[in-house]
Amino acid sequence: MTGSLSQALQRIEASPTTAMTDRAQALREAGKDIISLSVGEPDFATPPHILEAAKAALDAGATKYTPVAGTSALRSAAARHFHRDLGVECSPEHVIVSAGGKQALFEALVATVSEGDEVIVPAPWWVSYPQIVRFAGGKAVKLVTHAEHGFRFSPAEFEALITPRTNWLLLNSPGNPTGAVYPAEMLEGIGEVLRRHPGVMVLSDDIYAPLNYTGQDHVSLAALCPDLAHRICTISGVSKSHAMTGFRIGFATGPEWLIKAMIKLQSNSSGNPAAVSQAAALAALDGPQDFLSDWCETFRARRDLVVAGLNAIPGLSTPVPDGAFYCFIDASPLMDRFGGDDTKLCLHLLEHGVAVVAASAFGGKNGFRISFATDEATLTEAISRIAAALA
Repeated sequence: MTGSLSQALQRIEASPTTAMTDRAQALREAGKDIISLSVGEPDFATPPHILEAAKAALDAGATKYTPVAGTSALRSAAARHFHRDLGVECSPEHVIVSAGGKQALFEALVATVSEGDEVIVPAPWWVSYPQIVRFAGGKAVKLVTHAEHGFRFSPAEFEALITPRTNWLLLNSPGNPTGAVYPAEMLEGIGEVLRRHPGVMVLSDDIYAPLNYTGQDHVSLAALCPDLAHRICTISGVSKSHAMTGFRIGFATGPEWLIKAMIKLQSNSSGNPAAVSQAAALAALDGPQDFLSDWCETFRARRDLVVAGLNAIPGLSTPVPDGAFYCFIDASPLMDRFGGDDTKLCLHLLEHGVAVVAASAFGGKNGFRISFATDEATLTEAISRIAAALA
């Protein structure tokens, strides 16, 4: 007798972004010169005070279990972070620490989505959003956004998709893969829709909050509409902001019943996040934050370089992203060369030494996403290779 995969697992696919990153790494190990712009990972070194905190924690014996939801010190620091940096009021008891923001998203959805439930997901979307919804047995309802509107949806477009089966809206600002940022006036409109539909909750993924190039402060929905906070789960973390992707620490806050459900799920899956990573994250949240603005300005300069370089290549166009560290490129005029298949376009670019991810992986089409979370010399060389590949 052979084993068989569960129906839940058969509903999903492996992450295309990690698949392309793994493929690029394999080519590198085979001796190929590959520039990988496929994964969203800051190239900055983790700040020294964070590394020192991790070393000190190891020396102090931080190698044992902690409470499932995280240490009390880190949950308290995360609550301060939500208030200080996102304007979201919460108590430590309403915070869960997870192994990265992705785990928190997974837990919130799996804890609440049942067979046939509908989750509205703006597209282009982060690749794992619809996959997690499908794993839970729900239906990912695509809310298509467009470049000419900054890849943002209107409140009316959101409301038009709400049905009696809708239980979540997934909101990512600044967004992956488009860099879309939702200003306060648009969030106010979304809040008005939510007040008319009390059965709909919002999963607000604010992981890229420090990377905002609009000149305006980041606005989080739960802070702007505190009367709706009991229906909003806000996600944050240190991976993108503090260059700690490998530490795998994220945070979520929301209504007490939801956080308790997520803790129950976490207790039966991974258990607590790594003790040493929690110590490092505590130092990240409570330590100096001044470097964040410098990093943001570096990312802004890289963004401007990449946008100018890509828009100068015939057949490619990209709007200027307002946040995060991605460009979502349209290659429609070139798609006939690749049979209308943007995966073939990306494989062609890979043959010319640049790894990117097809737009179709994000619910888009006829293009690709790149990450500009690397140095300007590398980005300049990547743009040169892309231009040569498409000439």
